[in-house]
Amino acid sequence: MSKYDVMPAGRKALRAMLCLGVGLSALSVMAAPALAQEEDAPEQTRTMQTVTITATKREQTLQDVPIAVSVVDEATIERAAIVDLNDLQSIVPSLRVGQLQSSANTNFVIRGFGNGANNAGIEPSVGVFIDGVYRSRSASQISDLPNIERVEVLRGPQSTLFGKNASAGVISVVTKKPQFELGGVVDATISNDDGYRASGYVTGPLAENLAGAIGVTYNKRDGYVDDIGTGTKTNERNRWGIRGDLLFEPNVNTTFRLMGDFDQIDELCCAAANVINGPTGAIVQAIGGTLVPEDPYSYRVAYNLPSTNKIDNGGLSLQGDFDFSGMRLTSITAYRMSRMETNQDSDFTGADLLGENSNETDIDTFTQEIRLTSTDGDRLDWMVGGFYFDEKVDIKNALLYGTDYRNFADVLSVMQQLGNPPSMTPEQVFAAINGGFITPAFAQVEGILGLPVGTFGQAGQGFRDDAGQDNTAWSIFGTVDYRLTDRLTATIGLNYTEDKKNARNSIVATDAFSAVDFYAVGQQALLGQALINAGVDPTNPAAVGAFAQANPAVFAGMQQFASVNAVCNPNDIADGNDAGQACIASGATVGNPLLPLQPLQFLPPFLGFPNAVEDGRSKDSATTYTLRLAYDINDNLNTYVSYATGFKATSWNLSRDSRPFARDFIPGSPVTNPPSSPIRDAGLALPNLTTGTRYAGPEDSTVFEVGLKGVYSNVAFNIAYFDQTIEGFQSNVFTGTGFALANAGKQSNQGVEFDVTWNPIDSLQLMVAGTLQDPVYDSFPNSANGDLSGQKVYGIPEVATSTAATYFFDVGGWDAYVRGDWQYESAVDHFDSDIEQAEFGEQKKVNTFNASTGFTNDNGLGVTLWVRNVFNDEYILTAFPAVAQAGSYMGYPVAPRSYGVTLRKTF
Repeated sequence: MSKYDVMPAGRKALRAMLCLGVGLSALSVMAAPALAQEEDAPEQTRTMQTVTITATKREQTLQDVPIAVSVVDEATIERAAIVDLNDLQSIVPSLRVGQLQSSANTNFVIRGFGNGANNAGIEPSVGVFIDGVYRSRSASQISDLPNIERVEVLRGPQSTLFGKNASAGVISVVTKKPQFELGGVVDATISNDDGYRASGYVTGPLAENLAGAIGVTYNKRDGYVDDIGTGTKTNERNRWGIRGDLLFEPNVNTTFRLMGDFDQIDELCCAAANVINGPTGAIVQAIGGTLVPEDPYSYRVAYNLPSTNKIDNGGLSLQGDFDFSGMRLTSITAYRMSRMETNQDSDFTGADLLGENSNETDIDTFTQEIRLTSTDGDRLDWMVGGFYFDEKVDIKNALLYGTDYRNFADVLSVMQQLGNPPSMTPEQVFAAINGGFITPAFAQVEGILGLPVGTFGQAGQGFRDDAGQDNTAWSIFGTVDYRLTDRLTATIGLNYTEDKKNARNSIVATDAFSAVDFYAVGQQALLGQALINAGVDPTNPAAVGAFAQANPAVFAGMQQFASVNAVCNPNDIADGNDAGQACIASGATVGNPLLPLQPLQFLPPFLGFPNAVEDGRSKDSATTYTLRLAYDINDNLNTYVSYATGFKATSWNLSRDSRPFARDFIPGSPVTNPPSSPIRDAGLALPNLTTGTRYAGPEDSTVFEVGLKGVYSNVAFNIAYFDQTIEGFQSNVFTGTGFALANAGKQSNQGVEFDVTWNPIDSLQLMVAGTLQDPVYDSFPNSANGDLSGQKVYGIPEVATSTAATYFFDVGGWDAYVRGDWQYESAVDHFDSDIEQAEFGEQKKVNTFNASTGFTNDNGLGVTLWVRNVFNDEYILTAFPAVAQAGSYMGYPVAPRSYGVTLRKTF
């Protein structure tokens, strides 16, 4: 059975869960009267607390909110040793967080939808808000969590609640407000790998109507990956942050909250290990480079320069709340900045193939939200708001060859010519080149063009990029909740958004080899060889002219032969494909000897924009809505059904792989006589210019959802069935030196989400949560990896669960607990290309356990011992083809076991 058959395991499990959900609902309805009659039962225990959230921009209990939302509160964050948003996925199964080659490249995925990492031109489909302020890029989203009250994860489009629409979901972080009583907490953690973490938070009154709070965090840890090439340790922690908060209440109807924060990351991160060592691995070693082949869980790599990343984030926000008769006016004004500097050894070997892959990204964002909310509605509750967004992104990037690149390319080109199996080893080829017995590709082309030996493939050649965009957007949004009866509520929400972007990308390429037109040069070389065979010196124009005048028919035949063969690839002839058969039919007996060198031209000249054909502008607008019915079956049980739409504006590809659309350009050499196209007609055509995408158009999402929520004295549960689709999902695929950005025609996901919390006894809390889903590309004919229509979405598990048990007890007057949790994800492919996945072989499967135990006394003194990844679960987080190393694959291994002890004092 194929992995794309109609009834995969995940869909069978999904149907089983639907049946389970119906059964659970019926059981809950039958059990409700009996539980309600237990007058002596406590309303809550110390572990079954009522959770209040603000997901709908008004305070409600989790069980009363008729949307799919997961909440991680302060107590769970502490007990589960959650440090940042990366760790949330261990307890929220619908959420996936992936960190790639730097601490600033983090991708959030909800229900199989998410994008935005590694390409600053792309806003994420999952929006992150901290205290109501939108964080537009991942670099401003990952930091140690300071003074957190709770984290709310809302699933599905949320345009009518959040002005800046996120088409896949929202992560909303809520911090503690300053208090008018002195209090605070300090803690210190010591962990393995010489790790230590400290934080402090203090709050209290500053004046009669003014309270303040300040929090600081510091996190330092040695790297757990040994880089034997540079002698350093990578994947370290070195970050700190500070946050100040003022709460001013001049009267009972007015509140102001001013918040400022700054955090800094300066780390060696993140190590990619060799997972598949292809044929180029031997070449790397032949030219003196080192490798740690196919041993990713040894946590050893061999680079020639450390991969560094420095990130500064900061901002100010002012929230004002004004209570009037029956309504509240809220204003949130914010400015945020993010500064990122990174440099990676992006060939991930000890050979100096790529000497630099640096990036400087500056992002400045201003946001303004105003909303008016009803406060004393009887049958009618409403909210109306407006949102304004203004952001500037500036990017400077450089990708430059290293000192070993030419040697690597020389040996690689000769090995390709030798065929398979080769008659010489890479070491023998390298020695023969150095001895002058073999003339490699670069030298051959230099000779044909009459250039000095050493012109191509030199250290420092490559490209330098200057890109950016200006983005302004505004929206108006609102919701109305009308209670049709005491138990039935109807909700209507609307959002209108306009979004404008002015994008630019200008690249200066200095890789002369990639600018060579092999069709034209091949024609020149073939004609020259024909003249040499006829005894004529092709470098002597007088001799060539005399030969042509004396032998016009012969010379015309030579020109025709050279012209035909200039566009024929010898590999096509050998394969016998259509192109090869056409060449043979034309009378050709040999092909252009230079065309096999085209894979070495991976940094060709770049056509910058805006230009005479491409204006670099986009303007989008959309109206989205939410329709929902919520029904209280009884005081313990409620259900809802909803249909919602979402929208995300055009995203521009600001990477090296931004290329003209096919409608604007038809590739080809003048030798091949390509047809007319706007870019060629405007005189903008460049050698080896190819097509792709400049941007991906808007995403339009829809979701149908049915949910059931129940809460009793010792059990609470939520279950939801969802059917979610995004038309035009913005797929961002790493291609080795850049990112291919394209719209999927249609991507969908159906599934069931559930979570159950049960206290069988007061001292024991059990929790299980899970997602069963069936993500698929319904239509994606033009992906970077061909037609993916009908295929599973790679990297998204069909089954994801999180299970936890916490036992509470007393020891000598100390309140104590023991907690264990288990994160499980079914096997998934690392690639959406069947060919790449077959070459890679390994699938990702998560089976991770975490544990902790803690003790707290009446004086606020506490100690926690914790272990994450107890049994050293091993899997590759993300895999990708190695740069310029066909057949080799790299991957980011999951962090190994970590453990530590935390001391805490609350006052």
